[in-house]
Amino acid sequence: MPVSAEIPSPAGSEARATSAAPAGGAASAGGEVDTSGGLIIFLNGTSSSGKSSIARELLAVLEEPYFHLPVDAFHAMRTRGEADPAELPGILRRTWRGYHRAVAGMAAGGNNVVVDHVLSEDWRLPDCLGLFPPRDVVLVGVRCSLEELERRERARGDRPAGLAARQYGRVHAHGLYDIECDTTTADARECARRISAFLPHRPLPTAFERLRAALRPELPPVDA
Repeated sequence: MPVSAEIPSPAGSEARATSAAPAGGAASAGGEVDTSGGLIIFLNGTSSSGKSSIARELLAVLEEPYFHLPVDAFHAMRTRGEADPAELPGILRRTWRGYHRAVAGMAAGGNNVVVDHVLSEDWRLPDCLGLFPPRDVVLVGVRCSLEELERRERARGDRPAGLAARQYGRVHAHGLYDIECDTTTADARECARRISAFLPHRPLPTAFERLRAALRPELPPVDA
């Protein structure tokens, strides 16, 4: 998908990002603990696109410690009582907001994190842009053909019919990624290996830096 003209073109694209600190920080020669933030691998795609499978494979292939924080785990922690339909949108929004802040907190503590996300509502990406250090985010587009998404949705049976189709035109609307995978033809292990190989060679500015400049211009610029 083409990048919007409002998004600044990358300057100095040959520049390379430094690798993230190990989770939890590392002791320096002087005995002090390194408190630099961790790296966030941000997987974005529709329901049934394979994000969770890629996240599990990433934990198997990445050398440094990473935590997989799936949003489904946060939804599963809510009480099981049936919510008033009028209150459900607010409950879901608060859950997503809390999830974003939990991810930000883990990364701020020096932990590397794998996130699987669905940017299907307009407010979610701007919220993340204001919370996550943009240079420490690898934004991964997880794509899949609609036909295959619908086949998977029917096969798994635990998602509302038509959910992937409703999300399909919205999830990738921002149009910009650091790296993309297409699970129509590539399996989760192949995608994870591609992402892992990409990490040491990430160009600057990152997709999150460029999106932050375009969508959250009121935020202070990232230091060079």
